[in-house]
Amino acid sequence: MLDIIPALLVVTGVVFLVLMVALNKILYKPLLNFMDNRDKSIAKDLEDAGKNSHDVLAYKQKAEKIILDARHKSHQIKDSALNSVRELASQKVEAKKSKLEEEYNKFAKELKIQREEFRIALLKKMPIIRDSVSVKLSQA
Repeated sequence: MLDIIPALLVVTGVVFLVLMVALNKILYKPLLNFMDNRDKSIAKDLEDAGKNSHDVLAYKQKAEKIILDARHKSHQIKDSALNSVRELASQKVEAKKSKLEEEYNKFAKELKIQREEFRIALLKKMPIIRDSVSVKLSQA
């Protein structure tokens, strides 16, 4: 049947142990080190990605704040420009009003003077007009 040879059994055991030690040093330890390093690298990359997403969120908030401030400043500039334009327009309107009022007053004075002159002229010509009217009435 099956014969077991103790020397062959010991040699096979020693070869197996030597093979296990050699495989451990040559294959398993570098493979395990590689896998550990890869796990550490993945963990570090995930941490960096989390940090990057946090940084991106912070930058986004900062950008939104800058945009909001810029909008606020642009509204202030726009409002101040509108106010200054309105004030300038108001000053021009007031200047034009005063000029027109002055011209109107001058015109009214001239008209009053002309009316008075016309009245005096009519009063001077009244006897001539009265005589001419009475002549016309008597002819009719």
